Amino acid sequence: MLSTPRRTHRCGDFSEADIGAQVCVQGWAQNVRNMGGVSFLLLRDRSGLVQVVTDERSPDAARADAEKVHLEYVLEVRGVVARRASPNSKLPTGQIEVVAESVVILSRTPALPFNLDGHTTINEDLRLQYRYLDLRRPELQNNLVARHRAALAVRRYLDSENFVEVETPVLTKATPEGARDYLVPSRVHPGQWYALPQSPQIFKQILMVAGMDRYFQIVRCFRDEDLRADRQPEFTQIDIEMSFVTRETVIELATGVVRVLWREILGQEPGEIPVMSYADAISRFGLDSPDVRFGMEHVVLTGLLAGSSSPIIQAGLADGGIAKAFVVPAGAEAASRKQLDAWTLFVKRYGLGGILWGKVAGPWTGPLARLGETELSALAAATGAKEGDLVILGVGKPEHIHPGLGRLRVQVARDLGRIPAGFAFTWVVDFPSFEKDPESGRWMAVHHPFTAPRPEHIALLGTGREGEMLADAYDLVCNGYEICGGSIRIHDPDVQARVFSTIGLSDAEAQQKFGFLLDALRHGAPPHGGCAFGFDRVIMLLCGTENIREVIAFPKTASAQDLMSEAPSPVDPAQLGELHVRNVERE
Repeated sequence: MLSTPRRTHRCGDFSEADIGAQVCVQGWAQNVRNMGGVSFLLLRDRSGLVQVVTDERSPDAARADAEKVHLEYVLEVRGVVARRASPNSKLPTGQIEVVAESVVILSRTPALPFNLDGHTTINEDLRLQYRYLDLRRPELQNNLVARHRAALAVRRYLDSENFVEVETPVLTKATPEGARDYLVPSRVHPGQWYALPQSPQIFKQILMVAGMDRYFQIVRCFRDEDLRADRQPEFTQIDIEMSFVTRETVIELATGVVRVLWREILGQEPGEIPVMSYADAISRFGLDSPDVRFGMEHVVLTGLLAGSSSPIIQAGLADGGIAKAFVVPAGAEAASRKQLDAWTLFVKRYGLGGILWGKVAGPWTGPLARLGETELSALAAATGAKEGDLVILGVGKPEHIHPGLGRLRVQVARDLGRIPAGFAFTWVVDFPSFEKDPESGRWMAVHHPFTAPRPEHIALLGTGREGEMLADAYDLVCNGYEICGGSIRIHDPDVQARVFSTIGLSDAEAQQKFGFLLDALRHGAPPHGGCAFGFDRVIMLLCGTENIREVIAFPKTASAQDLMSEAPSPVDPAQLGELHVRNVERE
């Protein structure tokens, strides 16, 4: 390892083999105890901790300097490694200590805004404001080290599979890809704008036309979208594209990436990853990113309840409504009335009026108990509910029932502690190609407009039956998070033109928005496809956190602010003038 001019050891690198050695260590004072002429300093750097002591074995100057040290002062200590009289089994270096011959204060700090010992709950905004202090905590440093190791492992694996890492532009053309673009005004070309890339989608397709055959990039992407715990406005993808491949080829390659990452960071080897259709995922789990670590799967009851005596169920089934239920094993006692009321409120955010529930405890109790004995018996038989279980039923429009009950299933499992540890993966395939925009009534691409339909469905383009088409697309889900998504791309310019026409783009509009891709496709495009991993989200799972900000060095808040650097911030009007833009006051 490269040595520094003064430091002989890192704090965490000591062992009993070093006893008697003359050493020099540098780091931060994590703990300070002055005990009347004897001082104990716990010195920390990224490698770990080591105890430094000044006592009768130390010169008077070293003892005096040690008494001036406060928390998080930066120190240089020279001394001799000795065996500790009272070993600390909780520290890897707990068998030894450094008896200081000199203590030099390299840097001081004022009183800290929060304690760095990790035992105190700290307001997240305060942590982000002082991120340079927050990042001193071993938990975050370990996360960043895991991120580094993961990136290296991915590069090694893809290199072994003959991939070439190619950088693509950051200042590019604004193209409609789903989320809002971040725009950058051009000083040289007044009134014209660059966009920051939501993904390198078009460029990686062009690289396939260029004959690069196998491309990857660990790349920064930008999307101006509503944020949540597992999203950031700027994020990192492992971006992959290959020529002359099928869906199965891409899935095999991406599964290999997962195996490499889990083996490198956790020492685990994921087993075979099952594949389910989008339709199956929605039917069984209500979501296209199902958490399959636990049961409580949905059961469709629309036909069974078509003649229900309940006016609430009848109203919910009117005009194309559906009925679905799931069973919470032993939930009759586990779920309190307060909890059930909270779950009723929970589903309202997804457009549902509420839920119908029933506890199977001798005679049924709850709203479902109002059904007749025959209906209850049929309901129990269809769902598999037995004595002591809780049945939760939703009735309404499919676009509300599927996500509402899907999210509720996860919330119930979380609230009742029913989600086991570990990881469960599944591939979801055969997504719809198009869906209707409820406002305009026009077809929209479910993924993006470069996604190829399944070959057998291409003939449906332009027939009015586009809603029946399935895409040659695939997502990899882990523990309810989509961690990878991709598709086989359209390489035939005629098919691409028909897809653009389906989503309402005229030839002129398609050329204006995507002309450089269309021109490339006309010049000998190979069949190609690929995928992109959400790298931040993968690292979040590997590090055992549910907050993506814990695995990013300098993240933004949920309102897309950097509290440390105070970005975004006002810009001088003169600078705006150079860019030919100005601020407009909100009304």
